Amino acid sequence: MPTTKKEEFYFGLMMCLGMVLGMTFYNLFTNGLIGTITLKEILLQLILVFVIASLLELFVVGPVAKKMAFSLPYDKSKKLWVIVSLAFFMVSGMVLCMSLYGLGNAYFSNGLNGASLLESYLIIVAKNFIFALPLQLILVGPIVRYLYTTFFKNRRVNESFS
Repeated sequence: MPTTKKEEFYFGLMMCLGMVLGMTFYNLFTNGLIGTITLKEILLQLILVFVIASLLELFVVGPVAKKMAFSLPYDKSKKLWVIVSLAFFMVSGMVLCMSLYGLGNAYFSNGLNGASLLESYLIIVAKNFIFALPLQLILVGPIVRYLYTTFFKNRRVNESFS
């Protein structure tokens, strides 16, 4: 996968974009907001969430998740184990952080319906984690790795032969 900081940056942005798209529409659906908010509001949310998630992924969650994933005692030559452990720690960290954004959004939009902040946060985390991990492992991760390999790795190989 990525071998340089530049490649890691592009890969991270691609992964972040896929997850932001998937999680935004999941949250719109689960909160009954599909059809009640405008396309402009959805696009604004997508852009805002993408910026926040990208910064978190690049500077906070990504480095911590990599340290944790690579500190586990497993055979790092097995690509599947590396992918699964990185995905688990990335999803866990991003869900914990981005659920705070969701909690704030819910609080300022329509209140918490009488629930405490902690209870609401834990419910949001659980709902998001249940969807985010399979989304990452089954859909977004494979698609991004395919696109990354197709567009970045193949281009680099072709440039080196030119």
